[in-house]
Amino acid sequence: MRALIQRVQFASVEVDDNIVGSIEQGLLVFLGITEGDGSTEIDWLVRKITNLRIFNDSDQVMNKSVKDVSGSVLVVSQFTLHASTRKGNRPSYIKAAKPGISEPLYEEFVKEINKHIDSEVQTGIFGADMKVQLVNDGPVTIIIDTELKE
Repeated sequence: MRALIQRVQFASVEVDDNIVGSIEQGLLVFLGITEGDGSTEIDWLVRKITNLRIFNDSDQVMNKSVKDVSGSVLVVSQFTLHASTRKGNRPSYIKAAKPGISEPLYEEFVKEINKHIDSEVQTGIFGADMKVQLVNDGPVTIIIDTELKE
């Protein structure tokens, strides 16, 4: 499981000209799932993301988590996070889990994050063609991979 996390001032996701999810201050999380992922990876990743200290304290030091600042979370499924560009110029997505596997895990991930933050997690629509807008704050962008535990 791989997550690309961005600290944002604002983020939204649109499907068919309709905004389906939006947040103010918080985290935009793009989530990619592989065939071997499961509840263990979800639990580890949710704890890591919700406790990640990337928000400024009163001294302007990144010392607070999304929970500490009562921030929001927007989760967007993104199989392209597992793209392999090793051969040629056309990425291969063979490592990404098929929708039958990844969609239930995506839903479980959202449910678990909901247990850790004050506001309702916002989402895109799994498998849809989505347009994402954001104002990256910092900019702060972090990649976490459960396979590497970093």
